Amino acid sequence: MPVIDKWLGRKVFAASLTISAVLLSVGTATADVSWLVLDTQTGNVLGHENAGKRHAPASLAKLMTLYLTFEAIQQGKLGWDDEIVISKNAAAKIPMKLWLKPGETISVREAVNGMIVISANDAAAAVGEHLSGSEATFARLMTKRARQLGLRNTIFANPSGLTDQTSQLTTARDMAVLGMALERDFPKQFGLFSQPSFVFRGKRLKGHNNLMHRYAGVDGLKTGYTAVSGYNLVSSLEQGKSHLIGVVLGGKTARSRDDQMEALLKRFGTKGSVTATPLVASNAPVPPRRPKRAIAPAETMDAAPIEQGDGDTEIALIPSAWQIQIGALPSQTAAKALLGNAQKFVRSIHGEAAGQIMQTQAHGTTLYRVRFDGFEDAKAAGKVCATLKRQRFDCIAVKTN
Repeated sequence: MPVIDKWLGRKVFAASLTISAVLLSVGTATADVSWLVLDTQTGNVLGHENAGKRHAPASLAKLMTLYLTFEAIQQGKLGWDDEIVISKNAAAKIPMKLWLKPGETISVREAVNGMIVISANDAAAAVGEHLSGSEATFARLMTKRARQLGLRNTIFANPSGLTDQTSQLTTARDMAVLGMALERDFPKQFGLFSQPSFVFRGKRLKGHNNLMHRYAGVDGLKTGYTAVSGYNLVSSLEQGKSHLIGVVLGGKTARSRDDQMEALLKRFGTKGSVTATPLVASNAPVPPRRPKRAIAPAETMDAAPIEQGDGDTEIALIPSAWQIQIGALPSQTAAKALLGNAQKFVRSIHGEAAGQIMQTQAHGTTLYRVRFDGFEDAKAAGKVCATLKRQRFDCIAVKTN
């Protein structure tokens, strides 16, 4: 028999939330992964595992930033066409971002689309600063409003979800509550989460919520990834009159996270499954292991950032004119290690440098390029390369256009 979920008080939802007595392990669930599936029509929690365990939210924090943005618009404090000035702090955020420069402006509509579709960190920081004066002040507002909505175990440290020295934590249960609150309080804006792409300054930027393309009825919400958080996902599923919110936190890979969410939605959906067949691309075989040999860094660009964004390998970037590359390795683990070793040093030389790992194919081999973006010209890129070489790093400057 189901029991009452005392986590969610009567002040938050009219309906009581119930938890299924049977807790099942679905897909790739492990002790490190948390999940929860919620029926938004009844308030029933259909199933969960480790739903109260705290995880770093990564870009899921932007759901709270978006909630406060929608609320400010609803209250007349903000307009869709209002212009937001980009600060030096916002412009310096690492990818994913819209690559805005200090002093440029962005409309509220562009900032919202940027946060939803490509998880733009510069847009999130700019919105937070615009509404509260600073990221820190806005983070306190995020946490306060989260408590009022019923997110009892969530602490926000900034609008974007980027890893912060202070605690920034949430739970699967709290993210489900936030997803439900967004649907309930902003039904018109909720449809924005289903956008697969949007056009920004003449460029079409593609999103990376891949589950929307492989599972019928999924219409948003948000992916998230940092090295600290692992791969996170909040999904909305509409099937007839039924509407579910699913949450997976702490996935080991983007694919395993998506696979687990698909399994959960099939298990708890209205009919236990969907009629649509997944896209062929979702069934692509895993590439075989390649010999562990280093490749020279001089190769062409293929953007696939995995750090501090959403952890996907097919995403649009607006790169600067020049980048530097310090290696191309056959192992993603080795590439992460190289990036970690070089990142602080590179940014100490060039403060606007943004580290990325890019996946590509060369001569039948999968490679992971370690690159840094944010250089205005060949001179700036060459200067950093010269310094890196003195520290025994390989380095080449790469023109991106």
